[in-house]
Amino acid sequence: MISGQSVLITGAAHGIGAETARRLAARGARVSLVGLGDLEAVAADCPGSVTFDADVTDRDALVAAVDGTVKELGGIDTVFANAGISAPGFLRTQDPDVYERVIEVNLIGVWRTIRACLPHVIARRGYVLPVASMAAILPPVGLTAYGAAKAGVENMALGLRAEVAYYGVGVGVAYFSWIDTEMVRGGDQTALGALRDEIRGPLAKTYPVSAAAEAVVRGIERRSRIVACPRRLIPLMWAKPLLPRLTEAAMGKHIPRFDALAETEAAIGPVGAGGAAEAAARRPTSSPVS
Repeated sequence: MISGQSVLITGAAHGIGAETARRLAARGARVSLVGLGDLEAVAADCPGSVTFDADVTDRDALVAAVDGTVKELGGIDTVFANAGISAPGFLRTQDPDVYERVIEVNLIGVWRTIRACLPHVIARRGYVLPVASMAAILPPVGLTAYGAAKAGVENMALGLRAEVAYYGVGVGVAYFSWIDTEMVRGGDQTALGALRDEIRGPLAKTYPVSAAAEAVVRGIERRSRIVACPRRLIPLMWAKPLLPRLTEAAMGKHIPRFDALAETEAAIGPVGAGGAAEAAARRPTSSPVS
């Protein structure tokens, strides 16, 4: 039952987070919008919502957002740990600061979000849903930082599920294929975006944000262990041990060309509106005060 729930969503200013918030609010949930960007534009479509400008790697800001949510909404029934960034690149040449930042946001940021919310979710016998992505299933060629973080999120969630089951808390894992978000479109505009052109079959398809958001809403309603868009990702999980060799066979002949392209884009930062908001949040706005 979604109506009456208090749901905290990170990465709520853009893409899947924003659309999920709108759909939850339309079904009677009260949403806490946490993230970087124009949260007020999303809040305008979400009656009874609250907003908190916070980078998920900023522990103090995140704790303040969680505490503010509890104060304004009375508690937290569900946390959707959705905030994430992506930056195309090969491990050999990608800027180390960019590589580490992707892992910090997508893995450590998810951990910080869940950790801050967990006492309140336990109090409500609620539900935790972090985003792992298709990159936790398939070898993420050209996106190894993103894939490493998402695989970490998947395993963290699976361990957490066993840890908190006796509290009555449900834990799901969300897996998305290519979704028509600004992040995916931003990646497609880079030279390495052409890697996607080498993917064939159903896995090459891009799905609308509405499909991913509806899958999340349905998952929250059912407290699902797996939330997937598209659903065909679920049987793909059974083939996980075979996928590295299949990927090597399919992509091997293209790697020299893309390795050269990766060198030219070594310094490219996180892409899309979310990446721009994340970079802006880290940019100094004034001179340091001694």
